[in-house]
Amino acid sequence: MSPPVITESHRAEVGGMSVRRALPRRERRTIGAWCFVDHIGPLELAADAELDTAPHPHCGLQTVTWLIEGDVLHRDSLGSEQPIRPGQLNLMTAGHGVSHSEEQFGRSSGRAHGVQLWVALPEQTRHGPAGFEHHAELPVVEFERATATVLVGAFGGVRSPARADTDHVGIDLLVRAGTTVLPLQRSCEYGIVVTEGTVLVAGEVLTPGQLAYLAPDSDEVNIATGEPARVMLIGGTPFESKISMFWNFVARTHDEIDLAVNAWQSADGRFGEVDSALQRIPSPIPPWRR
Repeated sequence: MSPPVITESHRAEVGGMSVRRALPRRERRTIGAWCFVDHIGPLELAADAELDTAPHPHCGLQTVTWLIEGDVLHRDSLGSEQPIRPGQLNLMTAGHGVSHSEEQFGRSSGRAHGVQLWVALPEQTRHGPAGFEHHAELPVVEFERATATVLVGAFGGVRSPARADTDHVGIDLLVRAGTTVLPLQRSCEYGIVVTEGTVLVAGEVLTPGQLAYLAPDSDEVNIATGEPARVMLIGGTPFESKISMFWNFVARTHDEIDLAVNAWQSADGRFGEVDSALQRIPSPIPPWRR
């Protein structure tokens, strides 16, 4: 296999928290259908911390929320109200339009740690109806020195119950000391993000704040560590087309994004309403309209 390409995440501010944004980057917009990866924490939370994310819109994507520590209350314009806790998966399909909030829900651990990911929807479903699903249990696969929880897609002979509109996969991998060999599909590209510890990916050092990109045509990848670590593996068939992303919207053209921005700003009903005490977040102005 070709050596992995290592890129640095950049810092972003989300809901009062500093996050490591591994994707998108200027040099790489997507990995399979995955188009957004934020690694949050681990953070120690003050008792009076205000970390709510008020109602905001999405279109053309799925949000995939995976917590390692802490908890969040999801509310959306479909009427969903769902707490999410470590080891559980929230998946929201935006389709033509949906809005949601992510609010504080208890503070059992006093820490926040997790990953927020987006999946770009293909042409056949990106204009379709919105949907929401919660999975309290997910399939787990044991490897010689690792345990893989399959969030989305198929991996290691099992398949997640979560909706997947393209051929893509996402797994949370707990790695024990030694070397783990993971199977890959030759037609797919992959990305690896470390959430805890340090690992070697095909001999290259990878730490939190970095992403290792693996091009197609590989059957397997070696992940080694001297002590327990945790990584996210995402991948899939290269996406069907180029995408245009702005704020919380995934589209194909600037004109489509302009329509979404106008719909949210005018509250014309496209994105619905969230039953929340928080004030909706206004859209920023796209750079091509400034």
